[in-house]
Amino acid sequence: MGYKTAIEYEPRYIELHRKGILKERVGILKQILNDCTLCPRNCHVNRNAGKKGKCRVGSEIIISGVHPHFGEEACLVGTHGSGTIFFASCNMNCIYCQNFEISRFKQGEIVSVYTLADSMLYLQKIGCHNINLVTPTHYVPQIVEAIEIAVNKGLKIPIVYNCGGYESVDTLKLLDGIIDIYMPDIKYSDNANGLKYSGVPDYWDVVRPAVKEMWRQVGDLEIVDGIAVRGLLIRHLVLPNNIAGSEKVFEFIANEISRNTYVNIMAQYRPCFNAFLKPELARRITIQEYREAVRTAQKFGLRRIELSPWY
Repeated sequence: MGYKTAIEYEPRYIELHRKGILKERVGILKQILNDCTLCPRNCHVNRNAGKKGKCRVGSEIIISGVHPHFGEEACLVGTHGSGTIFFASCNMNCIYCQNFEISRFKQGEIVSVYTLADSMLYLQKIGCHNINLVTPTHYVPQIVEAIEIAVNKGLKIPIVYNCGGYESVDTLKLLDGIIDIYMPDIKYSDNANGLKYSGVPDYWDVVRPAVKEMWRQVGDLEIVDGIAVRGLLIRHLVLPNNIAGSEKVFEFIANEISRNTYVNIMAQYRPCFNAFLKPELARRITIQEYREAVRTAQKFGLRRIELSPWY
């Protein structure tokens, strides 16, 4: 087999489409909405009938933005940008969310699966290197249906699953072969902090098996011609006063995932939304806190670390 460029890379969802597997997955996922267990919330409401779970949406798709994004990781942005589709609402409730207008107040427009498919094709047409699904968890059935429609019309660039890490392993298994690049956050290494700051009682217990399943499907991040085509990319946002529990996060990645995992250690935290209600979150991190997180990641032997420009 000869060397392939990023442009020649064929996502695995195309083969699933040829075999009819993609269409089968759509049917399975849409059925889940009748008694929704898409995410670890397990609300068991009939979203196909318009009932809303903890994610605050029923069967409708609400999109708040479709455009090339140049502020993502360099291996996603390339020269023409990462083709981001921002989905409204969220299955978490982070009190410091920087996009709270979208995640909490559902700012956006209701669209059909056909419009969503056309958005993917538009981003490909203008040269984006990937389709970057931002906060997709509660829309998985609709997204996969839109991908199936778009593949029929020529979609052929990698799909990025850009999520908060609070994912159901069962749902992830239904995405096997559909998602090329998983990009989860690992927000905390402590269940108590997940409840206190993001409103979910079992974050650390959930995120570890979820990330393991992501890595099982796609492996370490593959970069061709400077562009990511397949694999796992983990984001970890350093929080003030070690609220994120960074040491345990990096230990988990190094010992239970891979020391070759691509990890973006982020320094972008700023107090937003209701963060000022918690004094321990009411400030930006210090450069010392950030450097300590980086040293800890290096201590555990992580070899592919993306640093904040601030470093």
